[in-house]
Formats: sequence, structure tokens, C-alpha cells
Amino acid sequence: MASSAGLALCGRALVVRGGSRLLATTTASSDDDGSLFTYDCSTAEKKSQENKGEDGQPVEKGSDTILASTFSKSGSYFALTDDSKRLILFRTKPWQCLSVRTVVRRCTALTFTASEEKVLVADKSGDVYSFSVLEPNECGKLELGHLSMLLDVAVSPDDRYVLTADRDEKIRVSWALAPHHIESFCLGHTEFVSRIFLVPDHPELLLSSSGRFAASRITYWSRDSCVALLCDCVPVVYIFQLEAPRRQLVYKQQLSFQHRVWDIAFEESQGLWVLQDCREAPLVLCRPVDGQWQPVPEDATVKKVCTQLRGHWAMLEGSAGVDEGFSGLYKATFDNMTSYLKKKEERLQQQLRKKRHKSPPPGPNGQTKKVKAGEASWSGSS
Repeated sequence: MASSAGLALCGRALVVRGGSRLLATTTASSDDDGSLFTYDCSTAEKKSQENKGEDGQPVEKGSDTILASTFSKSGSYFALTDDSKRLILFRTKPWQCLSVRTVVRRCTALTFTASEEKVLVADKSGDVYSFSVLEPNECGKLELGHLSMLLDVAVSPDDRYVLTADRDEKIRVSWALAPHHIESFCLGHTEFVSRIFLVPDHPELLLSSSGRFAASRITYWSRDSCVALLCDCVPVVYIFQLEAPRRQLVYKQQLSFQHRVWDIAFEESQGLWVLQDCREAPLVLCRPVDGQWQPVPEDATVKKVCTQLRGHWAMLEGSAGVDEGFSGLYKATFDNMTSYLKKKEERLQQQLRKKRHKSPPPGPNGQTKKVKAGEASWSGSS
């Protein structure tokens, strides 16, 4: 799956990625452009082992497009994986690239452990590798594997469990200290599981998505127990209220946009940020007003960040046509019965033609010809 533009928030730190580049800034209105940090994966540090993966095989050169990225829990670290099979780790205070490591296969999702000691990356072959944060140049370690492509990975707040979601409808809960030991499976979906999300305020609750319009992002606002859902290739953000005692999501409203929505993320102090395919207004900030979420007009912080993004629009404009979303992961349906009946009818017609071909032609007055050894005679009514 190709990747479109993405958005990540942690505290006041905001990261926008597109293509092979990322832009990191702050949502604090008092800061100026001096706080801007940019990075381009196409110019990432080249290492002697870069041409070999951890299995010793040559690494295929990719497009350097960023496939997945995330902050650590405290926001002190940021990590990304790209199409060239690299894991790049950053320190954020201040921003600095700590390491560039190779991965065995292209990754689909990644997350930090709650302790921020490791980064877990899930790949297309169904494996999860862990990489040390404290030793940023150490090679990765294989932790667990599925038989199908992994689409998301998460860790419980106490670092006790690793949760993985695959394209074969399964969510697997494994012990973090012994990943070969499976605690349980969640088997309620009938299509690939696109996203899984552990609710920070209620770690016993897991949100997951699949279905006709698979979610590309699930984000949570603890101030009002609010869940925002962005579905694949749909310019609509769905807002839900989480009622934890009843363990239910209650639909509240939907926010429709004129442009394609790439990503969404909550900022606890301000509201919901929306990244969209619009150069004039690439970021929209939404807040609840009288119980209804709506865009905030003429906000100084939004203006500042949008100005920064317009100055680096080239990294985003190429994202409009590269994202394939989840369309290639849906089950294919086959009408086997129609094909079977058609072939059966063809066989019957063929058998009938053969039978007619073998029957002797009728003689005079409708007589049929009887053949005996050395002679021929006609029988029938005269």
C-alpha cells in the first residue's frame, strides 16, 4: 500500500509528513519559524550495512516515501519507516536524528512501548520486530509473526501485551515478555482489521475497525471522551462519544469537508486538527461549540502552521495521487454457481451432439438400417 500525507501530534509538537519528507513544528502561537524542523528521507545517512537487510539479503532500493510514523508517549522520541526499508529514530527536544537502521521488509505500522525503551514495527510479511531506543544503533529482534500481512500494532499501557491486527480478520493479543504465548484472539471482524486503538483512559477497552469503509485513523480526546474516526478515501470525520460504563460508542455528528482529508489528530489543549488536500488551508482546527464540533475561524495558531505548510507544499502535493488506501485488501467475491451451471449446460449439449452423430440416418419410409456381418437390410413399416 502506498502512503498518503500524515499528521501526528503530541503535546504542542506537530508533525506533517508527505512523500519522503516531514515537517515538525509547534502549535504554540508564541513560537516563530525558528522552531521548524524538516527532514528528507532521500538524503538519509548512508551506512555500510544499508545494502543488506537483517537476513543478510540485499535490500531493494525503494522510493524513500514515508510509510508510517509515530510519537512516543511523552513526545520525547519520534520514529518513521520508509519505502527503502529503513527505520529512522529522532529525539524531539531538540529535534535530532539519532539513527537510521534497516528493516527486513517494508513496514505497515509502528509504535513505541509505554516505557519508551523499544520501537515495535509490523511489516507486510506478518512479522513484528523490536528495535532499541536506548541503543539506537542496535539491530532489530524478531518478536512474533502472523501468516498474513499486519496492518497495525499496539501496546497495552502497562507494556504487558502486544496487540496485532492482520488482513485475515484477526486481532492477536500476545504477551510482551514472551510473544510466542498468545493470550487471546479477537475474531469479531469479517474483513481485514485496518486499525486498532487502546483507549488511554480505559486500557481495558480496544477499538478496532474494518468493514466497507475501513478506518485509516482512530484518535481520542480524553477531555470529553470523544472519538474521531476517519474512513478510507472519504472526506468525512465521524465523531463519537465513548460511554465507558456501558462500553459503547454513541454517534454524535459528522464533519464534512470539500477537500480530501489525509489525516486527523486530537490536541488535548485545543481540539481536533484536520490535514486536508487544500493549499490555501492545509490544516483545519475544530472545536466543540454548544455541543457541536465546527472549524475555528481566524485562529492565530492555525494561520502560523498553515503558512509554514504552504512554504513546503511540494512535499504534500505529490500525496494526492499515490495513496491506494485499503482497496486492494478487500475479499474478492466469486459467483462459482453461474460458471458451474454454464459449463454443465455446455457438457450436456456436447454429449447430445455426440449421441446424434453416432445414430444411423433413417432409411426410406422412415426405416432404420440394421447392419449384420457381411450384409445390410432394412426394417420398418412399408
